[in-house]
Amino acid sequence: MNALVLHGPNLNLLGRREPHIYGALTLSEVDRLIRAHARLRGIRIESRQSNVEGQHIDWLQRAEGEGFDGVVFNPGAFTHYSIALRDAVAAIAVPVVEVHLSNIHAREPFRRESVIAAAARGQISGFGPDSYCLGLDALLALTRGVRTKPPLSRRRRGARTPRS
Repeated sequence: MNALVLHGPNLNLLGRREPHIYGALTLSEVDRLIRAHARLRGIRIESRQSNVEGQHIDWLQRAEGEGFDGVVFNPGAFTHYSIALRDAVAAIAVPVVEVHLSNIHAREPFRRESVIAAAARGQISGFGPDSYCLGLDALLALTRGVRTKPPLSRRRRGARTPRS
C-alpha cells in the first residue's frame, strides 16, 4: 500500500508552536514516527507539508494518479473553513482519513467544527502524533477491506462480551 500524508498550515512549526497543545516533537520527528509505523505494516508513505490551501488541493487531486492508495490528511486550520479542500476530498476516489494532533472537539468553539469530516472516510483526533499512525491503520483496513467488530451499540443485546 502507498499512502500520502499531508500536513496543513503551521505544522512546520511543530515543537515550537504551543507545545502544551501540539507536543514537543518537530515535524521531522513526527514524520520519522509515521515512517517507522508504516514500515512495520508494509506501507510506503510520502509526507508533504504546505501552508498553501491550493497546494493541498493539487496534491489531493493528483494522489491517485501518483499511485497513492489513500491519504492521511491533517488540514490544520483549513479544517474549519475550507470548502475548497472539502470538495477536493469529496471529488477523489482514494480514501482520505482526517487526523488531528489535538482533540478538536475539546478545544475552542471555532475549532470544533470540521467541514472536511463529512467528505473524509473518517476522523481521528486527540492522540498526538499517534493520530497519524491510527490514520494509517484505518487506511490499511479500508484498502484491504478488513472488517472490525461492530461498535457495542450495534451488537445484539444480551450477547456475552469478554471481560478485562
